[in-house]
Amino acid sequence: MRLLVRFFGFLFAAGTVVFLVGVGAVAGLIWHFSKDLPDYSQLQDYEPPVMTRVHAVDGSLVGEYAKERRLYLPIQAVPKLVINAFLAAEDKNFYEHGGIDYTGMARAGVAYIQNYGSNRRPQGASTITQQVAKNFLLTNEVSFARKIKEALLAMRIERTYSKDKILELYLNEIYLGLGAYGIAAASLVYFDKSVNELTISEAAYLASLPKMPATLHPVRNRDRAIERRNYVIDRLVENGWVKQADADKARKEQLVVASRGNGAHTFAGEYFAEEVRRDIFERYGEKKLYEGGLSVRTTLDPKIQVMARKTMVTGLVNYDEQQGYRGAISKLDISGDWGVKLADVKSLGDISPWRMAVVLETSDQSARIGFQPGRELGGAISKQRETGLITVDGVKWARAASGNAKGRTPGSVAQVLQPGDVIYADPLYKDGNPVEGQYRLRQIPEVSGAMVVMDPWTGRVLAMVGGFSFDQSQFNRATQAYRQPGSSFKPIVYSAALDNGYTPSTVVVDAPIEIDQGQGAGVWRPENFDAGKYNGPMTLRNALRLSRNTVTVRLAQDIGMPLIGEYARRLGVYDELPNYLSYSLGAGETTVMRMVTAYSMIANGGRRVKPTLIDRIQDRYGHTVFKHDQRECRGCDAPGGWKNQAEPQLIDRREQVLDAMTAYQITELLEGVVQAGTATVIKEVGKPIAGKTGTTNEAKDAWFVGYSPDIAVGVYMGFDKPRPLGRGNAATGGHLAAPIVRDFLKLALADKQAVPFKVPAGIKLIRVVSKTGMRAGPGETGGTILEAFKPGTAPPDNYSVIGVADADGRLPQQAPPDSGFFMRPGTGGLY
Repeated sequence: MRLLVRFFGFLFAAGTVVFLVGVGAVAGLIWHFSKDLPDYSQLQDYEPPVMTRVHAVDGSLVGEYAKERRLYLPIQAVPKLVINAFLAAEDKNFYEHGGIDYTGMARAGVAYIQNYGSNRRPQGASTITQQVAKNFLLTNEVSFARKIKEALLAMRIERTYSKDKILELYLNEIYLGLGAYGIAAASLVYFDKSVNELTISEAAYLASLPKMPATLHPVRNRDRAIERRNYVIDRLVENGWVKQADADKARKEQLVVASRGNGAHTFAGEYFAEEVRRDIFERYGEKKLYEGGLSVRTTLDPKIQVMARKTMVTGLVNYDEQQGYRGAISKLDISGDWGVKLADVKSLGDISPWRMAVVLETSDQSARIGFQPGRELGGAISKQRETGLITVDGVKWARAASGNAKGRTPGSVAQVLQPGDVIYADPLYKDGNPVEGQYRLRQIPEVSGAMVVMDPWTGRVLAMVGGFSFDQSQFNRATQAYRQPGSSFKPIVYSAALDNGYTPSTVVVDAPIEIDQGQGAGVWRPENFDAGKYNGPMTLRNALRLSRNTVTVRLAQDIGMPLIGEYARRLGVYDELPNYLSYSLGAGETTVMRMVTAYSMIANGGRRVKPTLIDRIQDRYGHTVFKHDQRECRGCDAPGGWKNQAEPQLIDRREQVLDAMTAYQITELLEGVVQAGTATVIKEVGKPIAGKTGTTNEAKDAWFVGYSPDIAVGVYMGFDKPRPLGRGNAATGGHLAAPIVRDFLKLALADKQAVPFKVPAGIKLIRVVSKTGMRAGPGETGGTILEAFKPGTAPPDNYSVIGVADADGRLPQQAPPDSGFFMRPGTGGLY
């Protein structure tokens, strides 16, 4: 018995020693790994990289910018279904354990022993808390040391943070494939839905992704993805979180993804979105743009943007088709499966409804074409092959292009198209309706241009078209292309004149003029567009209406180019205008954005506006960090509701860069351009419109910039490598650019009432004879108009024309008897 007692005593002592040694070893091990553990308290202030989202004025999404596509979602906003799906897939005991699932660890240990030496990756036993520790604080290294650190951190995290906080970090940090981080972004990327809209099947699929997102790709590995999704659905039933009937229905659902791309999400908004991206980058830098979670509310009006895009593209295409058909994009061997070959040809994805196609066979009456097949999410080419017909009606425009000589209108389709031709086509319309199965031949225009639409009172850019296709060229011609504005610059010259002694009825001579440029530069002889034709003495109104160059040069010679340069700087057209008289005719280079901004200041009565594409920027916490509108609103805050207090007032402290009465006079003159000048095509809008055409030397650029009381718009058309657009009137701003603006304004102002331009206080409207500018006599109505005059000015009863010389240099004392003008000697070519 003693021996037995001594034996058990020995065993107890030995066990105690082993236990103490084991405890010491474990304590030493914990101490060893604990001293190098990262600071887990940083999780409290964790700010994950979150995508910046850009929205239009109606709240629709314009674009997203991120290195990691993530939207941070508080746990309170996560549906219970989604939470249960991830718990079923990853850690069903999450709310019971203290950070480590010992049962799972034992199961993983047994599996490790069984697979030892097989080179298989060890089975994981990580809880959600351990995954948070690994994802936030450790590496993905497969080792016992990392697992020990992970377990130690998990226990400390559990003691510090609530379960909901840990789950929130996990659900927002995990990578779920296709560039999506966190469940909110993944829901959008895979299904184009918010998490609140996910079905049982969709939530289960997302929950299956954390461990192997690439392996469970919904297209490349569809069967395996569905198998894993169904496994998660089974676990939901097993845990009592989903009813059996609902689970059976969810298993039968197809795995259908509706992935959305990374580009602009508003149709035709690519140039606008890219300009906003550049703006944010310049303001806050790359890190804030791609990781800062900014919420950007832009000025983009999607409806107006679509109108601008449609009319601009139509104008470019119409001009291009008038130049003739240049031939197929390329040739393709159509033997075998033509769809696979055509899918590899690069096409433009932002010119819908145009589609790339290949000609399969032709005859005199038609050509059968096959459209480029789409690609599935995994990049696989769609097996569907769609075909259509191009008839003679679809190629009537396609005369052969050969320099300035155009071929005859084609009499058959085979004259234009041959099998293997790669082309673009879109539906053929007759009487405003598409003809089923029939298409029209299209070609990408060589000519380009830009359009900007602005609110003239605030400078908010409502729409922007930077070219025919963003996919074709990301160069934004609205903001980056510096072109000569031609005669569309003349209103700035006239503004300086009206501010410095001239009136709309001042008479100026439209006649040849010679200017010695000095320093051996020779003599400059500016001419009107219709070279060799001059109208003699004429009022400023008529000179601007008919865009007479010699009159503008005489004005610039009188008031001086430095003063004109100052007005151009104030209105934002040029930062510094050289003191050459040719610049008064728009020889300097500027952008469409700058020109529309200048006209906006004229339209709003001379108040400075700064063009902006952004209304407001908020940080990830909803705090406003930028606001464009700096006007003070007194009385806008009404605590306690309405109590019969005074109406709120907007206090506008913006600089007055142009006299309000001068601005109105220019507006009246520009209305004349539309009503009876170089832009009469705009009259078709049927609303009060003021504006000016512009055509540069050799017709390399065609412009129109104008405005209604509430909207300003500018367009230029030209080749990226400048060359003449044509000859004569067919290549002018009135013929090329103005019709685009007309078509746009018809759409944009369709539901607007015809409101006249507001007359500022102090302006006097006096009836004058439109030809001479003299005050109209009592009862005289024929050939008269109401002209705007500032206080202290009035139409004269007779007119002096200073600086008119005959061929011998003599100054005649009187004009021809039938001219209606009196001439007297002057001191040079002034008026």
